[in-house]
Amino acid sequence: MLFRTVKELVELAESRNKKISDIMIEQEMLMSGKSREEIVSRMEKNLEVMEQAVERGLKGVASRSGLTGGDAVLLQAYIEKGDFLSGEILLDAVSKAVATNEVNAAMGVICATPTAGSAGVVPGTLFAVKNKLHPSREQMVAFLFTAGAIGYVIANNAFISGATGGCQAEVGSAAGMAAAAIVEMAGGTPSQCAEATAITLKNMLGLVCDPVAGLVEVPCVKRNAMGAANAIVAADMALAGVKSRIPCDEVIEAMFRVGQAMPQTLKETAQGGLAATPTGRRLEAKIFGTAKNE
Repeated sequence: MLFRTVKELVELAESRNKKISDIMIEQEMLMSGKSREEIVSRMEKNLEVMEQAVERGLKGVASRSGLTGGDAVLLQAYIEKGDFLSGEILLDAVSKAVATNEVNAAMGVICATPTAGSAGVVPGTLFAVKNKLHPSREQMVAFLFTAGAIGYVIANNAFISGATGGCQAEVGSAAGMAAAAIVEMAGGTPSQCAEATAITLKNMLGLVCDPVAGLVEVPCVKRNAMGAANAIVAADMALAGVKSRIPCDEVIEAMFRVGQAMPQTLKETAQGGLAATPTGRRLEAKIFGTAKNE
């Protein structure tokens, strides 16, 4: 194992004058015994799955429950009108994150990054910043390896499951992964990648997992939208030279402690939060005939 913490990852990259994505590929080679070509080829397939999911979602899909669908189309139409208040790249990332998660809710094929419920943030940001940075296909694959490196550290030092750590562990982790990857693609340093991750995660600490009717739809899809926006803003902050006063590894540790302290009602059980609101219960009863948690 080459690294287990973000600090070790950054030190390796900087001492070898390499990018985080390169270190992650080396880690995969070491742990899997596979060649660089095999590992990169597998990631290229993941990229294709993400691309197809975004494209499908932007055409319009709907879930069987009727809770989600069509919002990505609305957002793209809004962007085209040109009256938006936020930045075009940010809103495009939001729409593509939503598109991916709408495909997931509609039982389509997605790439879990790091989970199905948080699968929109990484591809949403990637395919949005693509229009600004014009990366090669190789650089797009590198984006995913950088995201994977951060996800690897979080998974091994905290958690990426909503059932164990709340949505901070799912969408929060995905946003932290995306932020680092954006920074690297934009030409930032490994240290700036770490700062972006820390800034992102700090601002998503305590985010609960409260899926209405126990389905990965409400509020999951819109949380991916906010995760994508968070990632882009954090990346810009890091590229501007803004630093997190709390080191990235300590932020990850804090996320772990917060998740441990979080009650089970807020960990994917649909017993608290938005799932337990009157409307949440009515939707649950409408979908399943009766509220499962009554």
